[in-house]
Amino acid sequence: MISFVFYFIPLAAILALLAAFFFFRQMLKESEGTDKMMQIASYVRRGAMSYLKQQYKIVLIVFICLTILFSIMAYGFGVQNEWVPFAFLTGGFFSGLAGFIGMKTATLASARTANAATRSLNSGLKVAFRSGAVMGLTVVGLGLLDISIWYIILNSFVNDVTGTQKLIVVTTTMLTFGMGASTQALFARVGGGIYTKAADVGADLVGKVENSIPEDDPRNPATIADNVGDNVGDVAGMGADLYESYCGSILATAALGASAFSIFGCEMQYKAVIAPMLIASIGILLSIIGIFLVKTKNDKAEIKQLLKALNRGIHFAAVLIAVSSFLILYFLNIENYLGLSFSVVVGLLIGIIIGKTTEYYTSQSYRPTQKIAESTKTGPATVIISGIGTGMLSTAIPVIAVAVGIIFSFLFASNWNISNIGMGLYGIGIAAVGMLSTLGITLATDAYGPIADNAGGNAEMSGLDKEVRVRTDALDALGNTTAATGKGFAIGSAALTALALLASYIEEIKIGLLRLGEETIEFMGTQINIHEASMYDMMNYYNVNLMNPMVLTGIFIGSMLAFVFCGLTMNAVGRTAENMVQEVRRQFREIKGILEGNAEPNYEKCIEISTKGAQREMILPALLAIIVPIFVSIFLGVASVIGLLIGGLGTGFVLAVFMSNTGGAWDNAKKYIEEGNFGGKGSDAHKAAVVGDTVGDPFKDTSGPSLNILIKLMSMVSIVMAGLTVAINIF
Repeated sequence: MISFVFYFIPLAAILALLAAFFFFRQMLKESEGTDKMMQIASYVRRGAMSYLKQQYKIVLIVFICLTILFSIMAYGFGVQNEWVPFAFLTGGFFSGLAGFIGMKTATLASARTANAATRSLNSGLKVAFRSGAVMGLTVVGLGLLDISIWYIILNSFVNDVTGTQKLIVVTTTMLTFGMGASTQALFARVGGGIYTKAADVGADLVGKVENSIPEDDPRNPATIADNVGDNVGDVAGMGADLYESYCGSILATAALGASAFSIFGCEMQYKAVIAPMLIASIGILLSIIGIFLVKTKNDKAEIKQLLKALNRGIHFAAVLIAVSSFLILYFLNIENYLGLSFSVVVGLLIGIIIGKTTEYYTSQSYRPTQKIAESTKTGPATVIISGIGTGMLSTAIPVIAVAVGIIFSFLFASNWNISNIGMGLYGIGIAAVGMLSTLGITLATDAYGPIADNAGGNAEMSGLDKEVRVRTDALDALGNTTAATGKGFAIGSAALTALALLASYIEEIKIGLLRLGEETIEFMGTQINIHEASMYDMMNYYNVNLMNPMVLTGIFIGSMLAFVFCGLTMNAVGRTAENMVQEVRRQFREIKGILEGNAEPNYEKCIEISTKGAQREMILPALLAIIVPIFVSIFLGVASVIGLLIGGLGTGFVLAVFMSNTGGAWDNAKKYIEEGNFGGKGSDAHKAAVVGDTVGDPFKDTSGPSLNILIKLMSMVSIVMAGLTVAINIF
C-alpha cells in the first residue's frame, strides 16, 4: 500500500540533499586564504582521504563475509528473508557515504573558516556552521531516501503474505539495513576515534607538557595528524553514527507500528508505519529554516552569546516539530493521535534536557567545569579525581530524564493502559523519532565543532593575527560544548531506539517461527495462534523473566560487554599514543632546529602511525559487537538474547553518558585555563589540565560515543539472527 502522501517522504529527502549541495557550493565560494593556509589544509585533506580509503578496504572485507553468512541463512537454510543481504549492504553503503561527504566538506571548510574569522566572528561562525549543516542534511537526506526506496521495493515484491502480515514483514526486513549502517558506523567511530586521540595525546603530552609549545604549533610533528583525526573521527565517524541512529529510530518505530496497529486493519496499520517517516520529513524542512537563523551580531568571543546563536535555530525547529507532529497525526487520523503527539513532545523534551545537562556539566561557562579547572592548582591527580566525580554525577539527570520519558511516552501512547504494551512501545519509538526529527540542524552543531577546531589549528600554523586565533578559539570552545551535547543527544536517542528494537526482536522471533511452518505456540497447556500472539505471550513462551538463569546470564554478558568494549578501545588509543609519543620525541631529539622553527617536522610519519594503529586496533572491538550477539543467539537462545540486550542497554547507556561528559569537562577545563584563569597557558595548572584532557580524549571521542552504536548494533545483529535462533532453539 502506497498513498499519495507517502511521496512527500522521498521529496523531503531530495530537498535535504539539494540544500546540502547549496551550502556546500556556498562554502566553496569562500577563500581558503593565504598559500600557507591552503598548503596546511591540503595536508589534512590528503591524510584524511588516505585513512578513509584504508578503513573502507577493511570494512568491505567484513561486509563481504557477513553478506555471505546472511545469504546462506536466507537461500541455504531458509531462516531469513531473501532481501536481507541486499538491505544490509545498502545500509552500510549509505552510512559510509554520509560520513565521507561530511568529512570531504569539513576538510574543505577549515581553512575557509579561519580566513572568514579574519573578517569577523560571525563570518567564521556562519562558514563553520553551514559547512557542518552539509553533513547534517546529507545524513537525514540519504537516510530517508534509503528508507523510501526500500519501502517501495519491498511493497512491490513481498507478495508471499497478505493483509496486515505484509507490512510486518516489510518493516522488519527494512530493519536489517540498519545493521549494515550500524556495522559501518562502529568501524568508523572506533577507527576514527583511535586515530584522532592517539595523535592528540602525542601532540599534547610531548608538545604542550614536555616542551611548552602552543596547541597546533607547526613545530609539533603530530599537529597535522591531530587535525586529520578530527575529521576522520569527529566528522566521518559521527556522520556514520548518527545516520544509523536516525534510520534505526524510524525503522524500529515503523516496525512497531505495523505490529501494534495490525488489529485496526491495513489502512490504520499503514498510517502507523508512515507516521514516523512523515514526522522526520517535516523535521528536515524545519531544520533547513533553522540553519539560516544561526548567526550572531556580537563580535566578542563570548561562549554564551555563541551558544545563544546556535540554540536559536535548534529551539525554533524543536518547537515547530512538536506542532507539526500533532498536525501530521491528526490529519492521518491515526488511532490515539493526541496521545502519540504528546509522546513526540516527550522525546523532544528528553533531548532538550540531555542537551542542557551536558552543556551545564561540560561548558566552561558553568561551575562544574570551572571547579575541575580550579583543581589543577594541586596537580594532575586532583584533576583526574574531580573530573571522574563530576562525570559520574552528570549521569543522574539524563538517566532520570530517559526513564521518566519512557514511562510517559508509553502511557500517553497506550491511553494510560499499562497492559497495552504494543501501543506503548510504539509511543516510545515515536518519542525517539521526535528527538531525532530535527537532526538536520542538531547534527550541524555537532559537525561544526571539528571544523572550528581545524580552523584554529590552521590559524595557528599559518601565523595569522592573534585576534583571529581568539575568534577561532571561541568557536573551538563552543564546538567542544556542542560536540558533547551532540554525543549526549545521540546516546539518549540510542536508549529509546534500543528499547524499540528490543520489541522488534520479539516480532522477528514470531516471523521466524512462521517461516519454519509453526502456526501455534503452547503456554501452560493453552494453544495460541502465533499471528494473534501478544508480546506477553511470546515472553511467556520463552520464559523471559528475572528468575530464569538464562535471562540473568544474558544480562551479565551484556553489562560485561560494555566494559570490555571500552577497555579494548581505551587500550587501543593508549598503545597507538605510545608509538606517537615516541615518534614525536624522536623528531624533537634528532631533527636539529625543529623547536627553533628552522626545520620542518616529518608530519607524514605521524599520520602513518595513527593510520596503521587505527586500522589494526579497530578490528577486535568492532567484531566483538557482532560476534557476541551471534554466539548468544546460537548457543543460549531467545531468553539470553533479551537479557543480553537489556544488560547492554542499561550499562552501556550510563557508561556512555559518564565517559562523554567526563571527557568534555576535562577538555573545557583546559580551555578555561587557556583563557587566562589560574595562570593561563604554560602554567603548572595548565599542564595539569592538559593531563586531564589527555585522559579524557579517548573517553569522549573513542569509547563513549562508540557505546551508543554498540547498544543498537547488538540489537540489530540479534534481529537478523532471530530466524536461526528459533530454528536451533537449544533453550
